[in-house]
Formats: sequence, structure tokens, C-alpha cells
Amino acid sequence: MAIPEKILSEDELVSLLKNESGEGIAHLYDHYSPALFGVIIRIVEEQETAEDLLQEVFVKIWKNVQSYDKSKGKLYTWMLNIARNSAIDRLRSKDYRISGKVQSIDNSVYSINKVHHTSNNVDHIGLKKVVEQLTPTHQVVIDLLYFKGYTQSEAAEELKIPLGTVKTRVKMAIVHLRKIVGA
Repeated sequence: MAIPEKILSEDELVSLLKNESGEGIAHLYDHYSPALFGVIIRIVEEQETAEDLLQEVFVKIWKNVQSYDKSKGKLYTWMLNIARNSAIDRLRSKDYRISGKVQSIDNSVYSINKVHHTSNNVDHIGLKKVVEQLTPTHQVVIDLLYFKGYTQSEAAEELKIPLGTVKTRVKMAIVHLRKIVGA
């Protein structure tokens, strides 16, 4: 007979992590790795790089958990920002851009197949359904900025709209997202 898994509240989890508990990091990895991986893979679009980044993200979380401030947001949001920013940093790194130019055809096909197979990890947390509730113009901006790693300037250029319009759409999308999730 299987032992039921202990459910930890966010406060309990944060306390375990701040006390450097192995139970805390194990719980964190078991419960959050699919969602964080889904965000990373949507940005870097390469399985091996995403797996490496996921490990780096958990190390960053572990090392920086003392700086987590509950009053500024939920633990998941804090971790999601670490994952997203790490993935964007990797995309912008010189080594990554160079390695992307010399990627083999076999590796490209593997990456494409894995991206299509694993991109549903974002759905694990219902994020895709929440974003789909936004207007199409807001969906496009959120997708470019938060899932593809574009800067606001790059998104404006890609969409051929003024930077101020991108900023307004992002602000309005965030307001709508907060209403949807009740935050």
C-alpha cells in the first residue's frame, strides 16, 4: 500500500527551503519541474538546453530562496521569473547563438519533435487556458514577451506597432490575467 504524499502549503515549503531541507527541494522539484520546464522549453526550443537550464534554475532557487519575499508575490511566480529570465539570458548569450548556428540537422529534427511533444507541459498548470482567455492582441504580446523571450522593443518591431502600444497591451493583459486568476 502506497503512503499518501504529504501536501505542503506554500509557507511550509518556503520554510523548508529556507532551512535548506532536502525534503523541501525534493518537493519543489517533484511539483514544479514540469511547469518550469514547459516555460523554459518554449523559450529555448531545445530539449538538452532546456534540461540543463532547468537544473540551473533549481540551483538558483535553492541558493536565492532567502531573497524570496512573500509580500511581493507567490513562490511560483518568483520561480517562474527565474526560469524565464534564465532561458532568455541563455538565448542572448554569445555561446548559445554560436552553437545554434552550427547545430546538426539530426539535432534540429530531434529538437523540433521534442518541442512539439513537451510544449504541453505549460498546460500542466493551466497557463495556456488562462492566456487563451485574453483577447488575440493581448495573447500575441504575452506569447512573444513571456514565452518567446522577446523584449518589448523586439515585440514592437516583430508586430510592426509602436513600442508604446506594446507596453499598453502588456499592461492591459496583466490586468486581465490578474482578474482571471483572482490575484
